Amino acid sequence: MSTLHALGMVCALGADLDTIRANLFAGRAPGMGATERYSPGRSLHLGQVTAPLPDLSEHAPRWRSRNNALLWAAFAQIRAEFDALRAAVDPTRIAVVIGTSTAGIAEGEAAVAHHAAHGALPDSFHYAQQELGSPAEFLAAALGIAGPAYAISTACTSGAKALAAGARLLDAGLADLVLAGGADSLCRFTVAGFGALEALSPDPCRPFDADRAGINIGEGAALFLMRRGPGAVRLAGWGESSDAHHISAPDPAGDGARRALRQALQRAGLAAADVGYLNLHGTATPLNDAMEAAVTAELLPGVPCSSTKPLTGHALGAAGAIEAGIAWLTLTGDGRLPPQYGTERIDPTLPPLALVAPGQRLATPSRVALSQSFAFGGNNIVLALQR
Repeated sequence: MSTLHALGMVCALGADLDTIRANLFAGRAPGMGATERYSPGRSLHLGQVTAPLPDLSEHAPRWRSRNNALLWAAFAQIRAEFDALRAAVDPTRIAVVIGTSTAGIAEGEAAVAHHAAHGALPDSFHYAQQELGSPAEFLAAALGIAGPAYAISTACTSGAKALAAGARLLDAGLADLVLAGGADSLCRFTVAGFGALEALSPDPCRPFDADRAGINIGEGAALFLMRRGPGAVRLAGWGESSDAHHISAPDPAGDGARRALRQALQRAGLAAADVGYLNLHGTATPLNDAMEAAVTAELLPGVPCSSTKPLTGHALGAAGAIEAGIAWLTLTGDGRLPPQYGTERIDPTLPPLALVAPGQRLATPSRVALSQSFAFGGNNIVLALQR
């Protein structure tokens, strides 16, 4: 049994769990707004972490990136729990698994701009800032962890897959404590890439809306402290699959998503009737929402669900971890469910979904929340959390 013992999180909803929880259930998104910071000359609605982040100047130059600062801010929230548990654990029995897609690309962008202006890279730049493994290696180095430490980069499923990987390390007896989650930071490269795909909405995204027009990119980090044994919330199951249908579009039939959802329920020993809440991937792109609505309506009819991306932005490699964090907050709270925000007119061509209304609460008998993520390349994962 893998317990999600503690959670630290920063995103557009806030920089601590109390703030995030309050804004989540009230449908407020203080970090969401229009900006040209990452797209000069083009205003886009993005999800930014606006709180001050930790100063990493005491760490080696290779670790100094906004991505790692986001992760360090999330870790600070669970440091006390980590220190208490690690005292009895050999450092070789502690693992780190982090999902990411940007790592230190923003620092690389700044270095290239400096080189263009001055003919040399800045002294603050270290090539290793850009390595995808940097977040996991940073935590391991900073904390003196000597167990497995690696990154997962499977686009929008990365952070969720890190949790499943952490559970496998615990179940296989390869680790006794795991720091698992995701971190991703905004940068021009990512924004330009999604712009080239014509997937960005300049306005607030509207999942499952008849007029949905694309995603809002966001940033943030969510980090869980995982261990074996009983706890308030456990990762009861997960399901993973791959469509291999298209580089960016999901399989419209949803076969891969359907397999992942069924596997998650089966591994957890649950039925659809046990599920009290589903956090939808809900990107607000036409193809993703159509596929997801069809699979959800078929396998989880009537289950309260919502996409929280209008409140966080699509945090890419961190999205699956942040949304698992939202499911964790839902299960450990007072029963309130994250409302479906920003959807004004549900697309009448989609199968009906039980989208959460403001003020709606978790049904009393239910102690299960699911979170599903569907990524580029047809990579799918569904997590089952149980109180």
